[in-house]
Amino acid sequence: MAEHSDIPRTRKPLLRKPDATDGAAIWELVKDCKPLDENSMYCNLVQAEHFRDTCVVAELDGEIVGWISGHMIPDKDELFVWQVAVGGKARGLGLGKLMLIELIERDACDGATHLKTTITRDNDASWGLFKSFARSIGGSLTDVPHYTRDIHFEGRHDTEHLVSITLPAADGLKRAA
Repeated sequence: MAEHSDIPRTRKPLLRKPDATDGAAIWELVKDCKPLDENSMYCNLVQAEHFRDTCVVAELDGEIVGWISGHMIPDKDELFVWQVAVGGKARGLGLGKLMLIELIERDACDGATHLKTTITRDNDASWGLFKSFARSIGGSLTDVPHYTRDIHFEGRHDTEHLVSITLPAADGLKRAA
């Protein structure tokens, strides 16, 4: 029998919809991806089950190494991305952008004209990801302070800037990718 280390590793991640059994692994991944805010394991479990059509899990060699949680904003044609997590084993593969493209190409996101997210001013990795994503799909990116430190967070959390990226029509996206 071959040793586990003799098995060739694939560097192409498997992107898929999550399910409830992924909740604990997602929670562990987010916990390891500072500065992301940790939610409860139960929150990640519910996201993986109830919002699976607008969330993405990335596996590499059978291990969850990437996660996007998101949802369509009620009564709007906008997709909100709550968190993007890429584990250390998958960094440098462009996984964040691959997961975002996978997400906006899903049927559940067909009606979305904009992708929205919030980012603190000092989160350079997130700004880099979303600016790169906007360029790659030909979308424009704007931001405004949204959830403010003093009004919304009682001074306990930095201001979150609402980022808005215009999304191409579904047929335009297929050509851009």
